[in-house]
Amino acid sequence: MTQNIYDNDAFFTAYSQLPRSVGGLGSAPEWPALRAMLPALHDKNVLDLGCGYGWFCRWAAEQGAARVLGVDVSEKMLAQASGMGEQTTVSYARLDLEQLAVAPAAYDLVYSSLAFHYIDNFAALLAAIRHGLKPDGKLVFSIEHPIFMAPRQPGWLTDGQGRKRWPVDSYQQQGPRVSDWLAPGVIKQHRTLGTTINALLQAGFQLEHVEEWGPSDEQVAQQPALAEERERPMLLLVACSLR
Repeated sequence: MTQNIYDNDAFFTAYSQLPRSVGGLGSAPEWPALRAMLPALHDKNVLDLGCGYGWFCRWAAEQGAARVLGVDVSEKMLAQASGMGEQTTVSYARLDLEQLAVAPAAYDLVYSSLAFHYIDNFAALLAAIRHGLKPDGKLVFSIEHPIFMAPRQPGWLTDGQGRKRWPVDSYQQQGPRVSDWLAPGVIKQHRTLGTTINALLQAGFQLEHVEEWGPSDEQVAQQPALAEERERPMLLLVACSLR
């Protein structure tokens, strides 16, 4: 079973104070890039894996989606999502993505934001997603970039010439990485970029767009702290369809 760190009281309290938790999709700097990768959702069936507060589920409904199902392993996240407004086309369910079972050819879009890097058996998850997509369906997701997931220690190091560098550690060593992010002992699954892409190809997906996300000039001008995200990729955004 996926580590359910989001039901940890200390973690959930800290998570609830993050800008993207307070402000939703508009407060996630990568959202414009992700949104550009999405198909039109009018009359479509949508599955959101790791839906969290349900921000994307509600947005998809506003775009005219016929049916939206948001799933998450965390009871606290689902309770928050349900309490943030009811829409007749949106429903939520508690499911472990490690054991995902989806009805065949049920969805036009499977979407996920910052959830897949918690998954150990990525191949099994992709197989379940492929099974659940309609023939012309799409998968769009974001994860922490593998380089960002493999630091020797939190933060930046400075070399002898005063230049900042991100201290990557054992990038090729794949598997669980334990960090203290919002709470001690958070487990994420490190896979190289090549492993991630090849898993998608082996599962029968066709890549449409891959983006090692970084902020635009306009975003940095509005939020100078985002300039740090230009030093190394923080997020990987992927859009793909069935072959």
